[in-house]
Amino acid sequence: MTSVGARLLRTKWFVRAPILAFRARLGFLFGGRLLLLEHTGRTSGRLRYVVLETVARPSRDRVVIAAGFGSQAQWFRNLVADPRCHVSIAARHRVPASARVLPPDEAANVLDGYRRDHPKAYRNLGRIIEEATGSAIDKVPLVELALRS
Repeated sequence: MTSVGARLLRTKWFVRAPILAFRARLGFLFGGRLLLLEHTGRTSGRLRYVVLETVARPSRDRVVIAAGFGSQAQWFRNLVADPRCHVSIAARHRVPASARVLPPDEAANVLDGYRRDHPKAYRNLGRIIEEATGSAIDKVPLVELALRS
C-alpha cells in the first residue's frame, strides 16, 4: 500500500502549491528547508518552477537537493542541459545560481551527513522516495546549487 506522502508527491496541485508562496516572496515561511528552483526547459526554452526540499546547506551560498524521482525528473534533465538557474530560499528571492550534479562519492558523504543530522527525516524521506519511485534514497542523484551573492 502506498503511503500518503508518496501519493501526495504524485499529486500535481499539492507539489505546485508552494510555488505561489515563493513567488509572492513568502519563502521565509519555509525557512531554509524548501526552495523554489527556477530553470529553463531544455526543449521549450520556457521558465519552469519546482519546489524542492534541501538535503544539505553547507554554506549560505551552497544548497544540495535530491532528484527524488531520479534522473528522469524534468527539472533534473533541464539543469543537466543548462545549469544556469535562479533559487529562492528563506528570505532570498531569485538569486542567480549554477547547478552541478554531485559525483557518487560526494553524494554519499552528503547523505551520510543528512542521515546523521536528521535520522527521522532521512527514514521518512527514504521510505517515501522508495514507495514513489521504487529506488532507494542513496541511488537518487544529488545536485549542488551554487548561489551567487
